[in-house]
Formats: sequence, C-alpha cells, structure tokens
Amino acid sequence: MINSIYQLTAPRMIEVTYGEIDLSEGGVLIRPTHLSICRADQRYYQGARSKEVLAKKLPMALIHECLAEVVFDTTGNFKPGDRVICIPNTPTEDDDIIAENYRRSSKFRSSGFDGFLQDQVLMQPDRIVKISDDVNPDVASFTELISVSMHIISRFDKIAHSRRNSIGVWGDGNLGFITATLLSKLYPDVKLYVFGMDYDKLSYFTFADETMHVDDIPEDLMLDHCFECVGGGGCEPAINQMIDHINPEGTIALGGVSENNVAINTRMVLEKGLRVFGSSRSGREDFEKTVKFLEDNQVETHYFETLIGETFDVRTISDIHNAFSADSALRLGKTVIHWNK
Repeated sequence: MINSIYQLTAPRMIEVTYGEIDLSEGGVLIRPTHLSICRADQRYYQGARSKEVLAKKLPMALIHECLAEVVFDTTGNFKPGDRVICIPNTPTEDDDIIAENYRRSSKFRSSGFDGFLQDQVLMQPDRIVKISDDVNPDVASFTELISVSMHIISRFDKIAHSRRNSIGVWGDGNLGFITATLLSKLYPDVKLYVFGMDYDKLSYFTFADETMHVDDIPEDLMLDHCFECVGGGGCEPAINQMIDHINPEGTIALGGVSENNVAINTRMVLEKGLRVFGSSRSGREDFEKTVKFLEDNQVETHYFETLIGETFDVRTISDIHNAFSADSALRLGKTVIHWNK
C-alpha cells in the first residue's frame, strides 16, 4: 500500500513524498491521530542545527511524540481501533547492560529516521503501548516527554542514597513541570522546591512546597538531591547553583539538553562527593510506567492538562506550518496537532 510521508526537506520547507508499506513483513499498522511538537522538532524546522547536521538528517518526517489508532495488526496483539502510544526509539540489537535508549546503534524517529508526520506507520508490537480511552488524548500525545521524566526519576531512584528529605528541581519549562509533578506524587513525603527565572511560569507549580526565583535562593538553603531541567545556555549557572546548594554525597540528575559544552565547579563536586548522572530519551519500560501513571492518577493528569497550549486541526502542509509557527512563540506548554489526514 502507498503511504504519504510529510518530510522536512530544508528549514521551513515540507514536501509530501510517497513510500510503500508492505504488510507481508508483519507488524502493526497504525494511524497517527494526535501529535505533539518537541523542541528538537522545532530546532530542525527552524534550521537551528548546524549545516552538517541538517545535511545528514534531512529529508526527514518530524514528530516523535504520538498517540495513534491501530488500523490492522498482523501479530494479533492489538485490535483495530485500539489507542496506542508510539515509542520513537527503535533498538537494532540486544544488550544486557546498555539500555535501548543509550545504544549507539538504536534509531530514533525524527532524528535521522522518519517521525510520525505520516498517514500511516508500520510498527513492531513492542514499539507501541495500549492506553485507556479515559486519558485525555491531548495529554496522551506528549506521553513520550512524560516518559523522559519518568526515566530520569527511575535512574535517580537506583543511583541516589536513601536520605530524601528535600529535592530541588531547576527549570520552569515543560520538562521541569512534568518532572516536578511526578516527584510530588512518587515522593509525597519529600519537601519539593522548584527554581526558575519566570514568576508567571513558577505560579503553575501549585503542587510544589516552595517555588523560588533563581536570584532569590537563600544562601543557607541546602537540598539532599537536585534535578536539572533547564538545558541550553542556562544549564551552566543552574548546575553550579545545584552544586552550591546540595548536601554532601547528594545526587544531581541532568536532564536538559545543551548544544554547547558547559563549565561546572568540579572542585566542589569532588569535595562534596557528589553523584552527577545524565539521562536521555526513554525506553519501553518507561512508557509502560508512564501509561499506567496516567491511567491511575487523575489529579496529576489534570496538572498535565495545563500544559496543553494551542491545538491545531491539520489537514494540509500549510496547516503544519501554522502549527510550527505558533509553537515557536509558545512560552510554556505543548502544541498539539490533531492529525486529520
């Protein structure tokens, strides 16, 4: 069968191409219904990556955050009409030590591998997770981003020591909001602090014990562990603030993406005996945990609904451009595409 694929061929230029889907290869044919734009998608769309990277990655269909509907399943695992979350990470080999999202051989949709801006996609059954119809589909569209926070917290739980009286989250954007929301539910007895640069954004963190502007942190405030959800140029001062305000042998979880190297106070990392670890993307286990969390926790899912920014009914390439243009001006939240192709 012939499939339409909407590829970014150059910055701000999307063209439709056609490919063949061969159902004889086996798998689950899905139709994307709700898509969410990620900052990484936006960087490709705006041409904010280097010329070398763009030349290597393009042409490519964008979007790796996707809620879909099952059309046909040759494997017998799903029924037509089932709502499923699509896992963009695609491992190509097994490894008993290295997780699927860290294997250099793994492929990732909308990063050198066509994403979900397609009419239909043939997926393997282990790359999709069924989700209840009760979960808001606009929230479900950015399950992938929530799973990234879930992955960070799961790694933290294995690495950090057991004293968890206080935790600080640096970052008042989407990743910071989601990570703080999960922490508030998963660690209800921990005093949760959120630090940011925008008072208006910080006002959304109503579930945190305290929110503070990064310029107003008391010198004597000390935390057991810290999460960095800033990324970009702001992650350097954020990490150094964490080093200043963390107790000895605490853990710093790095989750924000920066295009450039950053300078941190390694002397105090050594003197305090800190654990600093990084996390990127997520795997099937994280998606399963996230879907169960969304299905079981209505209050927290309602918090995630506050992240729904503009929604766009998309039927044409012009509609795609409108969605990306609006998303570029969004200060907080997720732009959701209702994919009505």
